[in-house]
Amino acid sequence: MAPPHRTPPWGISDQRPRTAGPTRRSLLAGVAALGALGAAGCSRVATASDVEGGDLLDRLKAQGVARLGIAGEIPFGYIDKNGELTGEAPELARVIFKRLGVEEVQPVPTEFGSLIPGLKSQQFDIVAAGMYVNPTRCEQVIFSDPDYQMLDSFIVRKGNPLGLHDYKDVVAKKAKFATGTGYAEIAYAVEAGYPKDDILIVPDQVAGLNAVETGRADVFAGTALTTREVVKKSSNTEVTEAFKPIVNGKPHVDGGAFAFRPNETNLRDAFNVELHKMKKSGELLRILRPFGFTEDEMTDLTAKELCGG
Repeated sequence: MAPPHRTPPWGISDQRPRTAGPTRRSLLAGVAALGALGAAGCSRVATASDVEGGDLLDRLKAQGVARLGIAGEIPFGYIDKNGELTGEAPELARVIFKRLGVEEVQPVPTEFGSLIPGLKSQQFDIVAAGMYVNPTRCEQVIFSDPDYQMLDSFIVRKGNPLGLHDYKDVVAKKAKFATGTGYAEIAYAVEAGYPKDDILIVPDQVAGLNAVETGRADVFAGTALTTREVVKKSSNTEVTEAFKPIVNGKPHVDGGAFAFRPNETNLRDAFNVELHKMKKSGELLRILRPFGFTEDEMTDLTAKELCGG
């Protein structure tokens, strides 16, 4: 669900994973060394180009490695317990870049809210973090078409004692509401009428689970995938049915994609060509399935639709 995933779709600073595991903070710590080593081993730094549509793809082919901005979030992009880069976005990027003639991908860790600034300042070449596509972000970067779609759901205490099923319920019941740093769910709650200053912001889905378990929050909002996976190791909480948040008065489905610098349309377009081949063949689902994605998360949404174009 994307933060900034998760800057919200309509401008409030604002989403998205597989199993409950290391926190984002610990994952970032684990990947920092890898990012530093990789950066030290790469003497060429991609810079802006005057070529129409950008020449980044050619430069990545020449240097043999693409730097991926990740936010240490399961299942979108993270370092596993063996110290290996994985997640739905890095695994997909690894396959696509190889087909585009770039042999390796390298993680560059950052906080989710720093992904777009880091991309724009050329700390990495592409955001591979399952970032939601929305109009606010589309003013800053360009996106591939989404590789997945996602609904929201809540983590609540066992039995859902307050009967919380959507953001309107949270407002009506005056529930203590929590969500993650930069998550789109911040904006969804605010649109429903929840006071922004009253939202408990936690680092990630594991911290959100802990907040509900300890009573600091009545509910934690995240993506359906995030929440259903993180509660698997909890005996005191459960996940609600997935639902569509309301955006600008209408039910909304989010889509996650890869982000590129605005001038790099050639790379984005080449990436899209390979992505659509994989959608058509079913290869995309085979790559994403190990990270908890199902047929329900496959999508034909386009970046243009989600950008409001």
